[in-house]
Amino acid sequence: MGLARAYAIALVGVVGHMVEVEAHVSNGLPAVIMVGLPDTALREARDRIRAAILNSDLKWPDNKITIGLSPASLPKRGSGFDLSIAVAILAASADAATPMHVPRRAVFVAELGLDGRLRPVPGVLPAVVAAAGAGIDTVVVAGPNRAEAALVPGLTVVAATWLLEVVMWLRGGPRPAALAPVADGAALAREGERPGRDMSEVLGQYEARRAVEVCAAGGHNLSLLGPPGAGKTMLAERLPSILPRLTRQAALEVTSIHSVAGKLPAGAELLSEPPFCAPHHTASMPAIVGGGSSSAIKPGAASLAHRGVLFLDESRNVLRILCGGQSIRGGAP
Repeated sequence: MGLARAYAIALVGVVGHMVEVEAHVSNGLPAVIMVGLPDTALREARDRIRAAILNSDLKWPDNKITIGLSPASLPKRGSGFDLSIAVAILAASADAATPMHVPRRAVFVAELGLDGRLRPVPGVLPAVVAAAGAGIDTVVVAGPNRAEAALVPGLTVVAATWLLEVVMWLRGGPRPAALAPVADGAALAREGERPGRDMSEVLGQYEARRAVEVCAAGGHNLSLLGPPGAGKTMLAERLPSILPRLTRQAALEVTSIHSVAGKLPAGAELLSEPPFCAPHHTASMPAIVGGGSSSAIKPGAASLAHRGVLFLDESRNVLRILCGGQSIRGGAP
C-alpha cells in the first residue's frame, strides 16, 4: 500500500505539457479509478497495463488503485501515458524486498503492448522538447522512438524494448541502452548536394524563374497562371531547392509538426530542408488547415508546409475561401 509518482507529457496541438502521474494503492475492492480528464484511449490503458504487467511476470496489486493525472484541468489523450502509469503503479505497490526508485527528473513516454512490449507513439519530439524545457534530463521511450527523441540536445535518451527492462533498471539493475546527450551545436545535415528536384534542371522560362527567385528571396506568395503544360507545377516543385536550409530552431518546429502528424519515418533526423506540400485538388478545407478538437488537433497541409512551400494546384474551393470569395483560375503555391 502506498503512493508513487512518475512523469509523462501531454500534447495539446504541437505543444507539450508536463503531467505528474500519481498512483495510490489502498485497501478496498479491486478496481482502477483514473481521474484527470483522460480520453477514451487513456481510459482503456488500465486493461493494457494490467495485461502488460502480468505478462512481464510482475505482480499486479489486487487492491483499489487510484490514478491521478495532474494538472487535472489539462485534457490528456493517447496511449503515450501507458509506461508512466505502469511505473507509478508498480512503485506504489512495491514492498521492502523489491523497492523501486523512480527518478524525479525522468519522463516515460511509450505505449504498452499486452505482452509487455514498449510500442512507439507519435509526437515524441515535441514531448521531449517540453520535457527539456521543464528541466528533465532523462527520457524513457520505446526503441523505434529513440532516434527521434535524441534530436533534442542535452537529454539522455533511454530506449527500452520491454516493460521488465525498465522495472529492473528502476530496481537498481542495469540500464537499458542509452544514447549520450546530443551536443547543442550538433549539425543538422551534411553539406553537399540537396535531395529532391532542383531549379538548375529548368531550361528557359527566364521570366517565370525570375518570379520564383523573387518569391524565395522575399518570402512572398506566388500566383502561377497559364495553360496546362506551361511549367507551373514544375517550377513550384523546385522552389524549395533555392530556399535556405532550416535553422536548428526552425527544424525543431517543422519536425515536431510532422511528428504529431505521424509523418516521420523510423530513425528520422531533423528535417533540415524546407518542406513541400501539394494536397490533391479535391482536398477539403479541414485537410488543408487541419482540424479536430482543442485537445486532439491534427495538422493539415498548411501546417505540414510550415517554413516551406504549400502548393495549391487547382484547389478552387479552398482558394476561393482563402482569397475572400473571389473566383480563381489556374494553380497557385
